[in-house]
Amino acid sequence: MKIAVVGTGYVGLVTGTCFAETGNHVTCIDIDEKKVENLKNGIMPIYEPGLDLLFDRNVRQNRLDFTTDLTAGIKGAKIIFLALPTPPGEDGSADLQYILKVANDLGPILEDYAVVIDKSTVPVGTADKVRAAIAKNAKVDFDVVSNPEFLREGVAVDDFMKPDRVVIGTQSDKAKKIMEQLYAPLVRQGNPILFMDEKSAELTKYAANSFLATKITFMNEIANICELLGADVDAVRKGVGTDSRIGKRFLFAGIGYGGSCFPKDVQALAKSSQDVDYDFSILKSVMDVNQKQKMKLFPKIKEYFNNDLKGKTIAVWGLAFKPYTDDIREAPSLYNIEALLEAGAKVNVFDPEAMENVKEIMGDKINYCNNQYDALDGADALLVVTEWPVFRTPEFDEMSNRLKNKVIFDGRNLYPVEQLEELGYEYYSIGRKYVK
Repeated sequence: MKIAVVGTGYVGLVTGTCFAETGNHVTCIDIDEKKVENLKNGIMPIYEPGLDLLFDRNVRQNRLDFTTDLTAGIKGAKIIFLALPTPPGEDGSADLQYILKVANDLGPILEDYAVVIDKSTVPVGTADKVRAAIAKNAKVDFDVVSNPEFLREGVAVDDFMKPDRVVIGTQSDKAKKIMEQLYAPLVRQGNPILFMDEKSAELTKYAANSFLATKITFMNEIANICELLGADVDAVRKGVGTDSRIGKRFLFAGIGYGGSCFPKDVQALAKSSQDVDYDFSILKSVMDVNQKQKMKLFPKIKEYFNNDLKGKTIAVWGLAFKPYTDDIREAPSLYNIEALLEAGAKVNVFDPEAMENVKEIMGDKINYCNNQYDALDGADALLVVTEWPVFRTPEFDEMSNRLKNKVIFDGRNLYPVEQLEELGYEYYSIGRKYVK
């Protein structure tokens, strides 16, 4: 099939590339001329493991191309994906201006029947708005479908090519058949395609991410209680996670979640609830607790230095909100770095992929290092923020030779408490015994 994907952000680029990999011809459309030119030259705007290989192959084999021309890009397309940003407003609501702008533009240029698909995460009722915007000037029949994505950054290619499930919101038999044909190569092992109405599909995405954010936040609350009661959150996690009704995933304590999805989706669902006069009190607590959790270790750092960080140097390992991505949106690292700088500290940082993105917003206020050990040179303490594999089994002797003080503040519980105790480190983690 001929497919058009409007928007070459994270979702759009993964969607377009992966559908090209299944044999479709895909044209990705974006108004950013520089980005489109870079894509034509093989320069990827994001880091996502495995995506570059599929991208290069499908560009070479002429199944994937790029344009800034919406009319040319959708010409002949039976399927048009809208993969546009829906940033949160100050009140938490999703901003639909980009989606509705393209929907308005599509109406007069559609030449034949097409399925227009909301791939972006959007509030309930967006499909109706998109349908109305297109219909104002449309001269041909079309259908609007809700098809939310459930991609995890760092494993997005696997998630797309081997989905747990595909959620499709449509009440059109014609659109349903086309969507079944589109996704058939990805569900050969029998994973379900779930058809439902558009509003239910839209709410499913918010419900899924909000539930996972709640699960993470609940475990962080348990970790905080563990510290006060003298329990070990790792033991509690195992005891809870082996219950088949609960499961093992999303139970690791830490300094909060970040990224492009969980914060935005929780806010948007809370705002949608508010709009219909429903008090979704759990989500309010999730947002409040997560914001506090991001700064869980900062007071301990201040206390260690007798509330005086002026002139101190803190090494920070990890800037991305999670490993295997360069995404720093709502990353806990940014909140901690800002607090350290405000307190008068100097900051050395290392991240395998995210330093360029941080440099764009922080400039030369912090020191960017070539590797994790260089970040320790002259540092008074180490703060671990992101659980990159490269940080999991470091050379502790090398670390102690470079650090001024053998002290680690670990926001991801990477190291066994007993090991750090034997090595003579002062070690602060989340919900576990303090080592001194």
